Amino acid sequence: MSENTASAIAFVGGGNMASAIIGGLIRQGMDAGLIEVVEPFPEARDRLRAQFGLRAQPEAGPHLRRAGLVVWAVKPQTFKEAALQSRVHTASALHLSVAAGIRSDSIAAWLGTQRIVRSMPNTPALVGKGMTALFARPGVSPEDKSWVERVIATTGDSLWVNREEDLDAVTALSGSGPAYVFFFLEAMTDAGIDMGLTREQAHRLAVGTFVGASELARASDESPEVLRQRVTSKGGTTYAAITSMERDGMKALFSKALHAARDRAKELGDEFGA
Repeated sequence: MSENTASAIAFVGGGNMASAIIGGLIRQGMDAGLIEVVEPFPEARDRLRAQFGLRAQPEAGPHLRRAGLVVWAVKPQTFKEAALQSRVHTASALHLSVAAGIRSDSIAAWLGTQRIVRSMPNTPALVGKGMTALFARPGVSPEDKSWVERVIATTGDSLWVNREEDLDAVTALSGSGPAYVFFFLEAMTDAGIDMGLTREQAHRLAVGTFVGASELARASDESPEVLRQRVTSKGGTTYAAITSMERDGMKALFSKALHAARDRAKELGDEFGA
C-alpha cells in the first residue's frame, strides 16, 4: 500500500463489506495493527478477531483519532447515530461511505467535514471481483481520491461519477446487480432440472455460462448487442429463446425492475438523511 496507509484505517461497522476491504488490505500487506473497527455486535467482533486477528471495539472512542481514513460500513438507518458518536474523534480524517442511499450532504452535516467520498460497491467484492462507483465532494483532494482508489482496488474495480445522483442509478445497476445474476442462475438451474439434468449439472452449467460470457464481454470491444447477435442464428435454438423473451417483454420488465431499485435508493436518502 501507499505511504498514506501508514496511517490507521478505521471501519465503523464490521459486516460483509467491511470484511471484504479489510481482507484485501491485509492480503496486500497492511499490518492488522493499523486497522481499527467499531462493531457493536459481539458475534461480529468475535468473527473479526478470528478471521483477521483484529480487536474490534463495541463503540466509538479515542482509538479512532489515529485513523487517517474512516470507512463507514453501517446500515443506512444507523448511520446518523454512529456519525454523531464518532465525529469528535474523526474531525481530521478522510471519510469513505459504503452505505446505500445516504447522501453526502447528510454525511457532511453529521461529521462536520467536507472530506467525504461516497461509494456504491457490490457483494462480489467479497471475492475480489467487486464493481464500485465513487463520488467525491469538492473538499476531497486528488491525493485523497488516489488513496480511496487504492483501498477499493483491494476488492475489485472502481469508477468515478461526476454527479452524486448517478449513484442511485449505480445502486440499481451494479449495487443490486448481483442479485439479478443470482435470480437468473436460479431460473436457469431450475429449467435445467425440469429438462432432466441433475441440480449439480444444471448449476455448474449455468454458473460457468455466466462466468464465461462475462469474461468474453469484458475482453471484447463489441457491444453486448453485437455479441448476442453473433450467437443468435435465425431459426436456431438461441433465436427461439430470445424471441420468446422478447415476445414476453422481458427487456421492458427488467428495465422496470431497475427503475424500481433506483427509486428505492432515492427514498432511502430521503428517509434516513439529515
